[in-house]
Amino acid sequence: MTDAARPSIRIDKWLWHARFFKTRTLAASVVAAGKVRVDGTPVSKTSRAVSPGMVLTFVKEGEVKVVKILACGERRGPAPEAQSLYEDLSPEPEPRPMTNPGYEGKGRPNRKDRENAAAFDPARHPFDLE
Repeated sequence: MTDAARPSIRIDKWLWHARFFKTRTLAASVVAAGKVRVDGTPVSKTSRAVSPGMVLTFVKEGEVKVVKILACGERRGPAPEAQSLYEDLSPEPEPRPMTNPGYEGKGRPNRKDRENAAAFDPARHPFDLE
């Protein structure tokens, strides 16, 4: 197969088809912010074409996702169909401690306690790769 005959699709559209992002606009904004890497190279154009065999790296919900594209996909179908578009190469997430050190049995947290806990929440900065 030559490069011209190789199937390809826009990166924002593929991320949406594979159900990594709820809307195509959200997928496009993540790519435009430069938070997605294709084969290790940061990408900031939503029109970047991707094809099977390429590896994408991005952060979703505080976890680094590394996926290898297996197929382009024709539509945004059900979850089993979306999962067949990629192979997940992501590292195992580190286990989180089960304790809640911020409250230590003091009862219901007040506003200051909630703000302090939110400042250290990794989900508040979901697109930081560094």
